[in-house]
Amino acid sequence: MNSAVSVRPGQPISGRPAGYLQLESYSSLKKFWSYLNGATSAGRRLGLLRGDTLDTCRRRISGYRIPNAGGLIDTARVLTALEDGLTPHPALLALLSGDPDGLRVTLNEGYDLSLDFVLAFTVSRDLVVRPELKYRPSEFVPPAEPLPETLPLTPRRFARDELRVLLDRACGLAP
Repeated sequence: MNSAVSVRPGQPISGRPAGYLQLESYSSLKKFWSYLNGATSAGRRLGLLRGDTLDTCRRRISGYRIPNAGGLIDTARVLTALEDGLTPHPALLALLSGDPDGLRVTLNEGYDLSLDFVLAFTVSRDLVVRPELKYRPSEFVPPAEPLPETLPLTPRRFARDELRVLLDRACGLAP
């Protein structure tokens, strides 16, 4: 965590920005602070968003990765991207022929699902989150045959309860 980034901000944001999902209504600053403290204890990085002050109740929580998450890939988005241009890769050719297992195995072997969350507390006492999810090459075992960097490797959409569990795990509040 950046030492200049406070884990106890006190100025709620004015409303729920576009793209944010409501986790709780009638929440409290204490709950928001518990997420920030948990993230710090779990070794995650806390950061400010551009334009926010140290007292603004909005932080980016980053540094949480899930290995072996190839089964969560949104193959429909990958197929749509492949229609625009194909870079030859065995897993992508298999996907085009109707077999998504090659892509899932490739992602499991050499990629991690990187999860960043922008967590905020609003004036109307809502706890809101914006997830930023993307597959990235593994830090420990890089992919043997990397997928093209221009390919949108994004997971499927998650329900609110699933995002809450992922946020809780990222902040060390759940097993």
